[in-house]
Amino acid sequence: MDLDLKDKVALVTGSTAGIGLAIVEALAREGAEVIVNGRTQARVDAAIAEVRRKQPEARLRGVAVDLGTAEGAGRFIQQVPHVDILVNNLGIFEPKPFEDISDEEWLRTFDVNVMSGVRLSRHYLKGMRQKDWGRVVFISSESGVQIPVEMIHYGVTKTAQIALARGIAEGLGGTQITANSILPGPTRSEGVEVFLGELSRQQGVDVATVEKGFFKSARPSSLLQRFATTDEVAALVAFVCSPKASAINGAALRVDGGVVRAIP
Repeated sequence: MDLDLKDKVALVTGSTAGIGLAIVEALAREGAEVIVNGRTQARVDAAIAEVRRKQPEARLRGVAVDLGTAEGAGRFIQQVPHVDILVNNLGIFEPKPFEDISDEEWLRTFDVNVMSGVRLSRHYLKGMRQKDWGRVVFISSESGVQIPVEMIHYGVTKTAQIALARGIAEGLGGTQITANSILPGPTRSEGVEVFLGELSRQQGVDVATVEKGFFKSARPSSLLQRFATTDEVAALVAFVCSPKASAINGAALRVDGGVVRAIP
């Protein structure tokens, strides 16, 4: 299916690895010009090189800025004043008992996971309104629906992203601009690979056994019973970013492997 993205400029925040990088690849494959973002130039350059190894004709730009701060967002906007598609993928997480999460950690998690998307959406929506076309996507999580007890602060920010996308969409009625959130479930990203490797070494078993045990004990409601691939998540994101998804607005779309035990 041709997603008709050849004349679009897309920004994917936090896109040097994992789901973000997979989204870059998916959008580039559809012909969009994609801006790759990370905190260091080395990571950005490595990500672009990886995509171009697979897609030599990919139209890519790289901007190394920490978008988890207001200052960083301001510097980024100066370099990239307009985009047609904004994918707010940047996020941090850290498993930690609720009683041990400090005010500073709460505020930092909220600043990176939520305010980065607020700042960028606030700016780029102005240009989208002038063109009367645009896509704003928040990469939330099933953790926004089923708050993980091991990292409540992360789950709360993911809920906030769902609410934020819906709130933005409410102000877009009658336009050709949409705002949606995507809710991945357990996904085999770079961080998960490290996590599985550490557990494998600690338990003295192979990674496949660790993965099977994870879904038996930690995510038993998963219908997939494995980690989703980043490409599986990116495929949904690319479609939502396309003109073909014009009737999807204000939605929280799950690509969670069925881990959320609810019909809606």
